[in-house]
Amino acid sequence: MTNRKALVEVLTAASIALATLDASHVNLIAQDDSAKLLQEFTWRSIGPVNMGGRVDDIEAVENAPWIIYVGTASSGIWKTENHGTTWTPVFDGQPNLSIGDIAIAPSNPNIVWAGTGEANSRQSTTYGAGVFKSTDAGRTWTFVGLPNSGHVGRIVIDPKNPDIVYVAAAGDLFKPHPERGLFKTMDGGRNWVNTKPIDEDTGFIDVAMDPSNPLVLLAASYQRRRTAWGFNGGGPGSALWKTVDGAKTWKRVEGGGLPAYGQWGRTGLAFSRSRPNVVYALIEPGDHMIS
Repeated sequence: MTNRKALVEVLTAASIALATLDASHVNLIAQDDSAKLLQEFTWRSIGPVNMGGRVDDIEAVENAPWIIYVGTASSGIWKTENHGTTWTPVFDGQPNLSIGDIAIAPSNPNIVWAGTGEANSRQSTTYGAGVFKSTDAGRTWTFVGLPNSGHVGRIVIDPKNPDIVYVAAAGDLFKPHPERGLFKTMDGGRNWVNTKPIDEDTGFIDVAMDPSNPLVLLAASYQRRRTAWGFNGGGPGSALWKTVDGAKTWKRVEGGGLPAYGQWGRTGLAFSRSRPNVVYALIEPGDHMIS
C-alpha cells in the first residue's frame, strides 16, 4: 500500500507541475517539435511521367485517399489506386484531352465528372469539348453537355444528391458567345440551366459550396478575351456572387474589405470545412491589360 500511495503522490505532483507550465512555453515546445518533424519531409515526384501539359487539378477519394485522379492541360486524366506508385490514363478515348477540372461525388466515389478545356488561359491555351461523366470510377465516360463552354474552371457536386451539379464555364477565350456562365443540372447532366449569365465576354471561373449547406454557394465571374496581340484578363464583369437558394437567385458580394469592383481579374474561392463561416478569396485586382 505504501508503494501505491507513493506512486499516486508522484503522479499527482507531475500532473500539477504540467498544469502550471507557462502556456507560451508549451506552445513553443509544440512549435519546435512540429518544425523538427517537418524538416524530415522532402518533395519527390510520384508521376505520372511523360504526360503532356500542365497539371490543372488533383482529386482524391476522401474515404480512400490512395485513389487519386490528375487532370492535365493536354493529356487527359490519369488515375492511381496505390498512392501514386503506378498511373493509368483513363480519358484517352474521349474527343478532347484538355482538362479544366475534375469532381468526385461525395456520396458515391464511382461518380466522377470532368470539365474539359484548360482554365489557365494565357499565351497558350487548349480548348475543351464540354462536360463528361463516369459512373464506374473512370473506366468509361459519357458526354453530358455544354459543348461550347470553352474552358471549365470548376465543378461542384451536391454532397447528398450526385445528380445536382454546378459548372463554372469561362466560355470561348477568343470570341463572344452565349455559353458562358454558372450552369446547373438537377438530373445528372441531361438538362442544364445557366443560372447567372452576365455578358458575351464574361463567364465563371470558380464556384464553391458551403460544406454545411449545399444551397449556399459563392461563385467568381471572370471577364476575359484573348487576341492575336494581347490578353484582356479583367474588367467590370469580374465579380464575386452569392446564392442562398441553390442558384435560383444571385447577389453580388460587395464591401467588407473586398477590393473595389471595376477591373477585377481572376478569383479563386474556398470554404473552410471545419468552420464554414470562414471563406477565402484570392482576388486579382487592378489593371489587367497584358500583352
